[in-house]
Amino acid sequence: MGDDTIRLTQFSRFAGCGAKLGPALLDKALCDLRQPAYPNLISDFSHAEDCGVYRLTDDLALVQTIDFFPPVCDDPWIFGRIAAANALSDVYAMGAVPITAVSVVCFPEELLDIQYLRTMMEGALDALAEAGTALVGGHTVRDSEVKFGFCVNGTVHPDRVLANNTWHDGESLVLTKPIGVGLVNTAARAGIASVEEERTALASMQRLNKDAAQVFSRYPVSACTDVTGFGLLGHACEMATDNPVGACIDSKLVPIIGNATAYAEMGLIPAGAYTNIDYRARFVGDFGQLDETMGFVLFDPQTSGGLLASVPNRIAGEVVEALEAQGIEAAVIGHTDAALDGLHVI
Repeated sequence: MGDDTIRLTQFSRFAGCGAKLGPALLDKALCDLRQPAYPNLISDFSHAEDCGVYRLTDDLALVQTIDFFPPVCDDPWIFGRIAAANALSDVYAMGAVPITAVSVVCFPEELLDIQYLRTMMEGALDALAEAGTALVGGHTVRDSEVKFGFCVNGTVHPDRVLANNTWHDGESLVLTKPIGVGLVNTAARAGIASVEEERTALASMQRLNKDAAQVFSRYPVSACTDVTGFGLLGHACEMATDNPVGACIDSKLVPIIGNATAYAEMGLIPAGAYTNIDYRARFVGDFGQLDETMGFVLFDPQTSGGLLASVPNRIAGEVVEALEAQGIEAAVIGHTDAALDGLHVI
């Protein structure tokens, strides 16, 4: 693979943070955009859904998403698998099954051995094969920085699409992966995180949300999203938007990887966490009463994070047990409440 001293992340100014535009900029860019009304369009960019959905027939809808980002680690095979897992996650969050993928690659061919690209693709193919998703093509451009990801297509019955802002009163919020990978990655680049913590974060990012989605498909899930670049509270805010039912997340119940909280206390905080707080914190009731460190943890940008789903209180324990039976570190982290306005945190 050429010079062993070359690190994949050195070819990105944004390594580990996903390099996403902040939510404020996205809202400013998209807020006044209009397009013609398409009768078969179920979901588009007008609400912060994980995918677009288009009805093809009475019992079949097409689900589409795209996601790509700079390296989050120096192992190209692992990075490739994470990139694929992250893109697939949006489809699982909609209650759909991924079927095809198209790769998106930016690559500095003058600076990095082409073997890195091949190894990235091998890791990605490993995840796509696990998902039963065919790689059907791709697009590659020269760039000074490595960026990698996929456009993924999936299918779902139009009546079974899971939206992110349709939770009901009297439900529990179930999270399927611990948070904190952004903080751990930042600490790892500073040489502070332990090898075990870094391995745990990488394993979490590599794990597909396929098993969690299959478990949720057996229960009456009213709303679902995946937790990625805007952090746990950022994506929970999207679930509360345009929803007459509010919700509360209990920070003490949120599973956190290793010493992520301690790294936030030390100031090893991804830039994306600051951006997320700047824009989204004002939409979270009681956020100002939260410990500042915990605020950074709850807004920590995640790569290939877990699913956050809302299920009736009466079956929440059963759902968590079913997830745990699949080796998933699931937890009930909050509840919905019609007496609340928007999202709150304690």
